[in-house]
Amino acid sequence: MTEELPSLPALKSLDDLANVRPTIVVDTREQTPLAFSRLPSVVGTLTSGDYSFQGGQELLAIERKSIQDLVAGCVGDNRDRFERELHRLRGFRFARLVICGYESEVRTGRYRGGISPKAVLTTVAAFEARYNVPVVWAGTPQHAAESVERWVWWFAREIVKQANCLLKAAEDVE
Repeated sequence: MTEELPSLPALKSLDDLANVRPTIVVDTREQTPLAFSRLPSVVGTLTSGDYSFQGGQELLAIERKSIQDLVAGCVGDNRDRFERELHRLRGFRFARLVICGYESEVRTGRYRGGISPKAVLTTVAAFEARYNVPVVWAGTPQHAAESVERWVWWFAREIVKQANCLLKAAEDVE
């Protein structure tokens, strides 16, 4: 005998979400948060990453590093912590490591630290491959903020689009 599932209230349409702007969540531990100009933001506790969006905290995570943070994360105990951060990002449908700075700054050694530019860049390449987290060099904090806003916007729209497809399929079955 099969048990019947309880009926759930049906959603008729998610079209009303088409004009809703997602709200970026900035982790409480983020020391120098990016300034967003196109999407609203709130401060909240995230399990992984520095940025996500309300309602999508388990789906999207963006880790942000300055050049100095990146260099520090390539050596010693900081390396282990950095790897744990990247390992946690593997569980997200959308994950990014956004670096506020130019790759040329690392290539030419314009940072503090005793690690060579080649070691930093090969570490970044190895981590990108090992943890399947794309690395994006954003140049400036403004460019990083624009990237975060763009990723959140398009990812949230895809979620709404997929939900509408599910609703349409359910209506077609009825």
